[in-house]
Amino acid sequence: MKLDPALAKPIKLLILDVDGVLTDGRIVLDNNGIESKCFHVRDGHGLKMLGRTDVKIGILTGRESRVVTYRAAELGVEIVHQGAKNKIEVYETILRQVALSDQEVAMAGDDIVDLPVMRRVGLAMCPSDAIDEVKAVSHFISAFAGGHGAVREMVEVLMKAQGTWETVTARYF
Repeated sequence: MKLDPALAKPIKLLILDVDGVLTDGRIVLDNNGIESKCFHVRDGHGLKMLGRTDVKIGILTGRESRVVTYRAAELGVEIVHQGAKNKIEVYETILRQVALSDQEVAMAGDDIVDLPVMRRVGLAMCPSDAIDEVKAVSHFISAFAGGHGAVREMVEVLMKAQGTWETVTARYF
């Protein structure tokens, strides 16, 4: 699926769900109740590269996890909302805090709880294994599954559409 550059140009904030977007959706608990999640290194590097542009990055997840706190800090993500039982209410709080309009926000989600926000934002994106209802409202569907490089692809298409990809990646070529 190709991304319409007109939808990408105004984006100043990318909000990500965690389970099923940044991860493959599995939650691993050991015998002591310690939670683990697997994150794809390319997704992380993509977010680090996006962080070198004017686009802010946020996390909006319904669960609470120390793993997410750690990963967000590692990636320099400052807007982190965990335990969001009503994502649209938290989204509205985020909008007020960053003083942006819906059209300036992109959201990457994968499941039914993400739909209210995804219907509002200017750019809705999802991994290839998102539920059908999420795919139906998405402007961009990654070729990759959640936790397997989907976020990296989303970041790349966003940066290319905004004209920041070549500048940010020049040092690698």
